[in-house]
Amino acid sequence: MFAAAAVALLVTLTLALIRAALGPSVFDRAQAANTIGTVAMLLLAVMGFLNGRPEFLDIAIVYGLLNVIGTIAVLKFFRHGNLGDAGDIEEPTR
Repeated sequence: MFAAAAVALLVTLTLALIRAALGPSVFDRAQAANTIGTVAMLLLAVMGFLNGRPEFLDIAIVYGLLNVIGTIAVLKFFRHGNLGDAGDIEEPTR
Protein backbone atom coordinates (compact mmCIF):
# COMPACT_ATOMS: atom_id res chain seq x y z
CA MET A 1 0.00 0.00 0.00
CA PHE A 2 2.78 2.45 0.93
CA ALA A 3 4.76 1.39 -2.15
CA ALA A 4 1.82 2.22 -4.43
CA ALA A 5 1.47 5.60 -2.73
CA ALA A 6 5.19 6.26 -3.22
CA VAL A 7 4.94 5.45 -6.94
CA ALA A 8 1.89 7.72 -7.31
CA LEU A 9 3.76 10.53 -5.54
CA LEU A 10 6.75 10.08 -7.87
CA VAL A 11 4.45 10.39 -10.88
CA THR A 12 2.91 13.52 -9.38
CA LEU A 13 6.38 14.91 -8.69
CA THR A 14 7.34 14.34 -12.33
CA LEU A 15 4.23 16.16 -13.57
CA ALA A 16 4.90 19.07 -11.21
CA LEU A 17 8.50 19.30 -12.46
CA ILE A 18 7.24 19.49 -16.03
CA ARG A 19 4.79 22.22 -15.01
CA ALA A 20 7.58 24.14 -13.27
CA ALA A 21 9.73 24.02 -16.39
CA LEU A 22 6.96 24.94 -18.83
CA GLY A 23 4.83 27.31 -16.75
CA PRO A 24 3.84 30.43 -18.72
CA SER A 25 4.23 32.87 -15.80
CA VAL A 26 6.24 33.28 -12.63
CA PHE A 27 3.20 32.53 -10.50
CA ASP A 28 2.57 29.23 -12.30
CA ARG A 29 6.17 28.26 -11.63
CA ALA A 30 5.85 29.29 -7.98
CA GLN A 31 2.72 27.16 -7.65
CA ALA A 32 4.56 24.23 -9.22
CA ALA A 33 7.46 24.74 -6.79
CA ASN A 34 5.00 24.72 -3.89
CA THR A 35 3.45 21.53 -5.25
CA ILE A 36 6.90 19.94 -5.54
CA GLY A 37 7.59 20.82 -1.91
CA THR A 38 4.28 19.37 -0.78
CA VAL A 39 4.77 16.16 -2.74
CA ALA A 40 8.32 15.85 -1.40
CA MET A 41 6.95 16.21 2.12
CA LEU A 42 4.37 13.48 1.50
CA LEU A 43 6.97 11.26 -0.14
CA LEU A 44 9.28 11.70 2.85
CA ALA A 45 6.50 10.67 5.22
CA VAL A 46 5.50 7.66 3.10
CA MET A 47 9.09 6.49 2.68
CA GLY A 48 9.61 6.80 6.43
CA PHE A 49 6.66 4.53 7.13
CA LEU A 50 7.67 2.19 4.30
CA ASN A 51 11.11 1.73 5.90
CA GLY A 52 9.70 1.43 9.42
CA ARG A 53 10.94 4.84 10.59
CA PRO A 54 7.86 6.90 11.48
CA GLU A 55 10.03 9.63 13.02
CA PHE A 56 10.49 10.89 9.46
CA LEU A 57 7.01 12.35 9.87
CA ASP A 58 8.47 15.03 12.15
CA ILE A 59 11.01 15.97 9.48
CA ALA A 60 8.27 16.05 6.87
CA ILE A 61 6.16 18.42 8.99
CA VAL A 62 9.08 20.82 9.46
CA TYR A 63 9.81 20.66 5.73
CA GLY A 64 6.17 21.44 4.97
CA LEU A 65 6.19 24.49 7.25
CA LEU A 66 9.38 25.78 5.64
CA ASN A 67 7.84 25.17 2.22
CA VAL A 68 4.81 27.34 3.03
CA ILE A 69 6.93 30.15 4.49
CA GLY A 70 9.30 30.05 1.52
CA THR A 71 6.48 30.16 -1.01
CA ILE A 72 4.87 33.15 0.70
CA ALA A 73 8.24 34.95 0.79
CA VAL A 74 8.91 34.32 -2.92
CA LEU A 75 5.44 35.47 -3.96
CA LYS A 76 5.71 38.59 -1.80
CA PHE A 77 9.09 39.37 -3.35
CA PHE A 78 7.74 39.04 -6.91
CA ARG A 79 4.67 41.13 -6.13
CA HIS A 80 6.24 43.96 -4.11
CA GLY A 81 9.89 43.84 -5.17
CA ASN A 82 11.15 43.44 -1.60
CA LEU A 83 10.39 41.37 1.46
CA GLY A 84 9.30 44.20 3.69
CA ASP A 85 9.93 47.69 4.90
CA ALA A 86 12.76 48.07 7.37
CA GLY A 87 10.76 50.75 9.15
CA ASP A 88 11.90 54.13 10.31
CA ILE A 89 15.39 53.49 11.56
CA GLU A 90 16.87 56.65 12.97
CA GLU A 91 20.47 57.44 12.27
CA PRO A 92 22.49 58.09 15.42
CA THR A 93 23.33 61.76 15.77
CA ARG A 94 26.90 62.82 16.42
